[in-house]
Amino acid sequence: MSFGDPNNPYGPPPQQPPAAPGYGYPQQAPPGIPPQQPYGAPQQPYGAYPQAPAYPGYPGANMVPQSMPGLLVTARVFLYIISAVQIIFGLIYLYVAAFVNDVSDSADSLSSSSDDPFSDLSDIGDAAAGLIAGIAIFVLALAALSITLAVKFGRGGQGVRITTVIYGALGTIVGLLGLFVGLDSGMASAVIFPLLWVVFGAIITAAPVVPSGTAWFARPRY
Repeated sequence: MSFGDPNNPYGPPPQQPPAAPGYGYPQQAPPGIPPQQPYGAPQQPYGAYPQAPAYPGYPGANMVPQSMPGLLVTARVFLYIISAVQIIFGLIYLYVAAFVNDVSDSADSLSSSSDDPFSDLSDIGDAAAGLIAGIAIFVLALAALSITLAVKFGRGGQGVRITTVIYGALGTIVGLLGLFVGLDSGMASAVIFPLLWVVFGAIITAAPVVPSGTAWFARPRY
């Protein structure tokens, strides 16, 4: 009996040949060639690149105001109120200018010569009527500007913001001058209106300057 006989049932089992390497490159790939993943492992889609690491957002990136800040809403209401007052005063000035012009025309009709007192009164009346009419037009133009700024608060940008700040600052200065005159007169009634004007002007000036107002006018528009 020979153990070398392959047909001998009592001999040791024959040695199995080494397993053939799997499809593709072996585990230790040659230099310069990336190792192939084993069969069945999840593959990266064709044309896909590794995801870049996420970068942290910069401060204030997500702090875009979704609605108009309260201080801007207040300033907007004040602009509408100021425009209403300006319209009323503008119409009053126009009426006064028309009345003075009528008086001037009546004096001119009563004048008989250039040296007549009625002639001088007519000339003064014409100049006064022109001056009052000019003031009326200026006040009505300011009313139009107040309404325009208030309307533009919803969609306006830096131009509206800067114009509002300048407009409010000038209004505050005018209110302060009137307040000083009222205080000097000693009359309480002469102080109330300029004081309200100063408060309105200060809020209109400050609303676009505070961080919430600046962010509102600098927000992206689509």
